[in-house]
Amino acid sequence: MTKNSHPKNERTLVIIKPDGVQRTLIGEIIKRYERVGLKLVAVKMLVPTAEQIEKHYTLDPNWRRLAGEKRIKSARDKGEKPPSEDPLEISRVVLESLKKYMTSGPVISMVWEGAHAVAIVRKVTGGTEPLSTDVGTIRGDFVVDSYTMADVDGRSVRNLIHASSSVSEANDEIKHWFSDAELLDYRLIQEAILYDVNLDGILE
Repeated sequence: MTKNSHPKNERTLVIIKPDGVQRTLIGEIIKRYERVGLKLVAVKMLVPTAEQIEKHYTLDPNWRRLAGEKRIKSARDKGEKPPSEDPLEISRVVLESLKKYMTSGPVISMVWEGAHAVAIVRKVTGGTEPLSTDVGTIRGDFVVDSYTMADVDGRSVRNLIHASSSVSEANDEIKHWFSDAELLDYRLIQEAILYDVNLDGILE
């Protein structure tokens, strides 16, 4: 295993969405990821363009189908009628809502690094729908929104954060939001406790 392929070097993209910024949860969200042992290696604040958001969500050519199928399954699992039986129609509406939502104000785009960063971030963040996710996660603790309420209001579900769902997705998304020069390599003292094999250097 090479140095760069070690699990501790995995990276993932996180975006604090406009509602997270407006609710002044930036520090709380960052604290949750830092507390679990991840390292922030890139961060910027910006107001995205609609084109940037559309490209972000469609980097995976299967996103339109998968997003629609996920929404249909969620509705059926709760005994509700899906807004449509056509996944592509659902994702078309979802994408338009996402563009409006994500361009409504500043966002914080970040890259986090650490062992199993993609899975750890998603576990700490919680499920996509705040209503059905667990207490103790960021979305479970700070959001009351649901797919049902979003559908009634004709908008995206407000869930504070975007987090990459796989390592390959993270790699593509990081390249979309950051240049190589913006990604920093540095060492934190805590990494000696998290990753050094023999815990060398604790005792004088």
